[in-house]
Amino acid sequence: MILAVAFGASALSQVGNATASARLANQPASAEQIFALANQARAEAGVGVLQWDQALAAAALKHCQRMAVEGPIAHRYGGELDLSERAAQAGARFSVIEENVALGPVASTIHEQWMHSPGHRTNLLSPEVDRVGVAVVAARGELYAVADYSRGVEKLSAAQVEARVAQLMSRGGVEILRDPSQARAACAMDGGMPRAQSAATPRFVIRWQGAELTQLPQALADKLASGRYRQAAVGNCPAQSDAGSFTAYRLAVLLY
Repeated sequence: MILAVAFGASALSQVGNATASARLANQPASAEQIFALANQARAEAGVGVLQWDQALAAAALKHCQRMAVEGPIAHRYGGELDLSERAAQAGARFSVIEENVALGPVASTIHEQWMHSPGHRTNLLSPEVDRVGVAVVAARGELYAVADYSRGVEKLSAAQVEARVAQLMSRGGVEILRDPSQARAACAMDGGMPRAQSAATPRFVIRWQGAELTQLPQALADKLASGRYRQAAVGNCPAQSDAGSFTAYRLAVLLY
C-alpha cells in the first residue's frame, strides 16, 4: 500500500526546476526524528521496531528531492521508476514495500499527520514490515518527507540458501546429498528433470519460489513425513522473472 497526503504545495514550472533543485536542503536530523517517532509508535502498538535501511533511505531521498522540485507531492512523476523499482535500484532487497509521503512544517507534525490518516497509519504500524528509510528535504519554507517501509530479505549465497532449507528438512530423517548440481539444474527448469548424472533417479521433485526460508512447502513436508524417502538434494537458482523488483529465492528439492 502506498499513500500520499498533501497540504497546500505550490507547483513549480519546468523552467524553475533547476533553480529550485539547487535550493533543496537535506534534513537528516528531521529524518531521524521521524524514524524515532515511528518506532515509539510501533512499540506502543506492540509491533516490532523498524531497522534503518540505508538503501531505502537513498531511494527515499532521491524521490523526496524530486517531490520538492515538482511541488505537488506524489509517489511517482513522469519518467520516474515506480516505488519497487527505485528501491531495488538503490540496492534494497524486500518482499513487501510501502511508502508514505507528506508535506508539513516540522517532523513531528508530519508524523502526527501519518498517525491520524488511516492508510498512512496502517503502513507505519504494519507488522509485515521490519525496515525503513526516511528522507526529509526543506524547500520554500516547508519540509517534504518520504518514508519507505519494507520487509527485508537477506542476501544469501546459493550454498547458504540450500543450507537453510536442508536444516528445515533435517527432522524428516533424510540424508542431504553433498552434491547439489542436479537439484540446481532442476531448479532452473520449468518442469521435468535434467539428464541424470548418476544412476539414481529422484522419486519426487518439487520447485518453489518465495521470499521466506522459514518453512517448507506443505507438499514437501508431507512427503518427508511419509518416511518413504532416504536421501534428498537441495538446489538454489536465480528467481524467475515474475518476482519483478521483489527479492525471492527459487529452490528445487529432489527426494530419493
